[in-house]
Amino acid sequence: MTDINALIVETFQRESRIVIAALLATLCDIELAEDGLQDALVEALHAWRERGIPHNPGAWIMTTARRKVIDRLRRANTATIYLPALHALDEFQRQDEFEVAEDDDIPDERLKLIFTCCHPALSQDVQVALTLQTVGGLTTEVIARSFLVPTPTMAQRLVRAKRKIRDAGIPYEVPSTAVLGERLDAVLGVIYLIFNAGYTAPIGQQLMERDLCEEAIRLARILHDLLAYKTDSGDHAETLGLLALMLLHHARRDARTGPDGQLILLDDQERTLWDRESIDEGLAILDRAMTRHQRGAFQIQAAIAALHVQAERPEDTDWRQIALLYGSLMSFIPSSVVELNRAVAVAMAEGIAAGLAILDAISEHGRLDEYYLFHATRADLLRRVKREPDAKQAYERALALCDNQAERAFLENRLRELMQ
Repeated sequence: MTDINALIVETFQRESRIVIAALLATLCDIELAEDGLQDALVEALHAWRERGIPHNPGAWIMTTARRKVIDRLRRANTATIYLPALHALDEFQRQDEFEVAEDDDIPDERLKLIFTCCHPALSQDVQVALTLQTVGGLTTEVIARSFLVPTPTMAQRLVRAKRKIRDAGIPYEVPSTAVLGERLDAVLGVIYLIFNAGYTAPIGQQLMERDLCEEAIRLARILHDLLAYKTDSGDHAETLGLLALMLLHHARRDARTGPDGQLILLDDQERTLWDRESIDEGLAILDRAMTRHQRGAFQIQAAIAALHVQAERPEDTDWRQIALLYGSLMSFIPSSVVELNRAVAVAMAEGIAAGLAILDAISEHGRLDEYYLFHATRADLLRRVKREPDAKQAYERALALCDNQAERAFLENRLRELMQ
């Protein structure tokens, strides 16, 4: 019974983002759409146990969720407000058993949902959190951990944001060409955060959630096509930069973990396992972006990723150029995390002591004290210069802050090696 329950929940998680987007095309109420989906899950836990998972679970969930929404509205005596939308959804269901319709303005409903979640009426943190939940499918707990806030606090923020979208009548649409540019940075940032949430899962047993990475790459492709259609100006450099960056990172997916799911660092990866087709596409897309002469943060990060994947051996990596690129990135993203990455590149290019000096400067301000990768990075550099007691303390601090089990296992193994 537990296995079928887990399978049902997994199926709903896989289909939920599509169903929510399709419902919102007519309902324009995120909470109502999510309530309908939750009601459909409850019914599936009974019906699918007895009759098995249907041949087309997405169509079943869509039909059931729509019916549950109608039931909720009738009980609340507000169905008349939504009847035109519900009739439209019913017609959509008859046209095709379950396909998200395309239209002249945008090729995917989920991209409309991203622009809705990234509306300027919402704060940037809320934009990101809402999109990660509604489009990326992350739980409130995972999002709260990413923002370093209690889960109830994040839950309240998300509820308020959904009600603000409903009450303010924020449209479920791609904005007009006149304001598209000013909304674009937020959308690009959110797509990259969805990718990162899959590339290194904040919590859980597995290092990656590949479907999130692939969803982010797919959305970036759609966004690029949308911009070319809407603006009639050809390639958008930063959208191409983001797409190239994600492709170059995702190309290493099969080499990042071992047979038992253990984390394998970049220098230790079997490079023949890297996806050469994705690397070639990413490099070609980056070249296209650079020809636009519109320098930006995603293009710089893609250039860094390109230097890594172009090195045939770890010792061939051009760390000096990477350090310079991180310095340039600071002018676009003046953050301690970028400085942390620059410290690693400087350590590899100029010596461990130079890298540790940068980390010490970051530590003085305490800006990354709650960030486990800061302590893991510092531990690794300290280990390399044989400062075992300090390295041990840094590994222990990193372990106290890390919730991903694959990364925890790696850190624990390094700590054991250090103490032998």
